[in-house]
Amino acid sequence: MVVKKAKIISSTDYKILTSKKKGKYNNRKTEYKGIKFDSIGEMNRYIFLKDLESLKVISDLKLQVSYDLKVNGCLICRYRADFCYVRDGLQITEDFKGVITPIFKLKAKLMKAIYGIDILITKK
Repeated sequence: MVVKKAKIISSTDYKILTSKKKGKYNNRKTEYKGIKFDSIGEMNRYIFLKDLESLKVISDLKLQVSYDLKVNGCLICRYRADFCYVRDGLQITEDFKGVITPIFKLKAKLMKAIYGIDILITKK
């Protein structure tokens, strides 16, 4: 009978190994300058938008803006946009998506119907 020795790791290494799990759609939650993002792609998009803001191409960049989606005064659900900003005088509502789910499609239709907002979808 062969007995293998267990590898001993530090508590810090254990936290790193267990906290970097992939999400449902193979995304990895990450953090940049104290801001938490649902994916590395979303973080990279934020960095790009911050660069555009510093170049004055866009302005008033906001993260995680929530909208109540109500029909006849009844709250159906909430939509949280990844980014909102102004470009060329127009308010842009943007979502970074790796996978476009049926729920997102429904929320996008509700955003259009209730607020008249078309969501700009950016991908990898």
